[in-house]
Amino acid sequence: MLRQPIVVVLGHVDHGKTTLLDTIRGTIVAEREPGKITQHIGATEIPKHIIEKESADLLERFGFKLSIPGVLFIDTPGHEAFVNLRRRGGSNADLALLVVDINQGIQHQTIESIEILKKYRTPFIIALTKIDTLTNWISKKGSFIDNMKKQSKEAIVELDEKLYSVVGKMFELGFTSERFDNCSDFRKQVALVPCSGKTGEGIPELLVLIAGLSQKFMSKKLEISQEEAFGVVLETKEDFGLGKTIDVILLAGTLAVNDVIVVGGRNGIIKTKVRALLKPKPLNEISDKRAAFTSVKKVSAACGIKIAAPNLDDALAGSPLLLASAKNADKIIEGEIESVIVKNKKGVIVKANALGSLEALVSMLNSRRIMVGSADIGTITKKDVVEAASVKESMPLEAVILGFSVDVDCYAQEEADKLNIKIFKGDVIYTLIEEYLKWRIEKEAEIKMEQNKKIVWPAKVQVLSRYVFRKKDPAIFGVKVLAGRIKRNIELMNENGKIVGKITSIQCDKKDIDEALANQEVAIAVEGGVVGRNIKEDSVLYSVISKRDLFMLKEFDLNAEEHGVLAEINEISKKLLNC
Repeated sequence: MLRQPIVVVLGHVDHGKTTLLDTIRGTIVAEREPGKITQHIGATEIPKHIIEKESADLLERFGFKLSIPGVLFIDTPGHEAFVNLRRRGGSNADLALLVVDINQGIQHQTIESIEILKKYRTPFIIALTKIDTLTNWISKKGSFIDNMKKQSKEAIVELDEKLYSVVGKMFELGFTSERFDNCSDFRKQVALVPCSGKTGEGIPELLVLIAGLSQKFMSKKLEISQEEAFGVVLETKEDFGLGKTIDVILLAGTLAVNDVIVVGGRNGIIKTKVRALLKPKPLNEISDKRAAFTSVKKVSAACGIKIAAPNLDDALAGSPLLLASAKNADKIIEGEIESVIVKNKKGVIVKANALGSLEALVSMLNSRRIMVGSADIGTITKKDVVEAASVKESMPLEAVILGFSVDVDCYAQEEADKLNIKIFKGDVIYTLIEEYLKWRIEKEAEIKMEQNKKIVWPAKVQVLSRYVFRKKDPAIFGVKVLAGRIKRNIELMNENGKIVGKITSIQCDKKDIDEALANQEVAIAVEGGVVGRNIKEDSVLYSVISKRDLFMLKEFDLNAEEHGVLAEINEISKKLLNC
C-alpha cells in the first residue's frame, strides 16, 4: 500500500505558487495572504478522485492508472522553508514543483531554489506559469496539449521563445530540460509544463505528471512502513470550542487519539495527550481559517492534521512533533530548537512568530553575509533593544531589530526611540529583508559621509608672504592650497615633520568655511603657530595624518596630486622614524 507523495511547491516570490494551487483546489488563499505572498508552510491534500476527474482524458490517453491515494502539496514561503523541512528530518519531500513565471524566467531566487534541490538530490518538475499573459496565446481551462493545437503560429513561436530561454538557463545551471511532452527520459530531463493558475490550463498535465513520476520512480519510498510518528508543527491557534490547537504535517508513521506526544514550547518541552484529531476536508488548506474539518480517530503519513490537546498554549510553530515513547524524543526536539535559536553573538536582532519563519530570516540574512546576533521567537522586548544598542558603536549597520509577524511591547518602543534603534516589522519576509537592506545602504552612505567629514585628507599648502594678519595666539595668515584639502581642527607640520599647530578656522572672502580645496587661497587661524618662529613665509606645510586615517584613505579615490602629497607625507614620516 502506498502513501500519498509529499510535493513541495517553491520558486521565486510572486511567480504564482499559491495561485496555481488555488486553481486546483478552487479556493482563494492567495488573496488573503499578506501581500499575496505565502508566509507559512501550508498543506493541501488533493485526493485521487480529484486528480482522476481533472485529468480523466489524459489518464485514458496514456493508459495510466493511479495507485497513490492522492498528493499532499506543501506550499512554502520560499526555498528556506524547504531546507528547514528537510533538515528537521522526517520522510523528506518526495518531489518538488518549481514554479517559474514564463515571462520573467529564471530569477535569482529561482536559482537558489534549484541549487538547493540539486544539493539534496530532490527530483523536480517546472510549472511554467502565466501562459495566459503571452501576447498571442489564447488560454482556457483544461489540457495544454489540446489547447496548443488551436493556437496561431505566432502564439506557438512566442511560447517556444520563452520556453527555450528557460531551457537554456537550466542548461547553464547543469540541467537538461524539455517541454514535458518532448521528454524522452524523465530521470535525466527536467520536465517543463506550461500552465496558468488564472485559467486552469495545463493543470491536468501537471497533476498526471506529478502522480505518474511519484508512482513510477518512488513506489518503494511511498510504501507505508511502521515508522514512529514524526511531524512538524505548522501553527498554534485558538479554536472556538477546542482551545489551543496545533496544525501539523505528519511526515511519517501514524498518530491516534489518546497518543502522548511531545513538541517544543517557549519554556521547554511540552508533553500532552491527543484529545482530538481534526483532518481538513479534501481541497482545504490546513492553515486556511475557513477550512472545514472532520474528526478522526487515527491518521497516517503523509497528511496535514489539526491536533487538540491540553497545555499547547506555548507550543512553537516549526517545532518537531514526536510520540513521547520515541527514543530520545526530548533531546531530539531540544536539539532542533537550539539549532534555530541564536544567542550571545554580535549582529542584528531577529524575532519571529515561528521557528520556520525564524530560520527563513536567519538563512536569508546569512546568505547576504549579514551577521545575526540573536534570533528568537516572540514579542520584541526592551531587552532586545538594549542588546541592539550594545553593538551600535562597533557595528552601526547591524544595530537593528527585524521582527516578522510579532508585536513590539510599549517599553521596547520607548527604549528604541530613546536610543535611536531602528525596528523593522512586517508580515512579508522578503519585503522585511528588502526594507532593511535599503536602510542599510542609506545608513552606510550616511556613515561614510560622516567619516569624510572627520578624516584628515592629504594636503599641501604654501604660506603666502605679505598676508600675515596676526603672528600668534592664534597665528592668522594666508595660504594657497597646492594639493588636497584642508579642514578645521586638523594639525599642520613643516617639511621636517615638526607639528606647527592646529587649524581652528578657515575664511574665504571674509566668510567662515569648513574646508578649502586645491588652488584656493584662504586665510587660516593656527592655534600654537607663531609666524617667524615655527611658521615661515613662503614655506610649505602639510596635513598631519594618523595611521588610522592613512588606513581609511585606502577606501577613497584620491587624485594624482593627492597621491603625490600622500607620498611626500609618508617620506617625511619615514625620515622622522630614522632619526
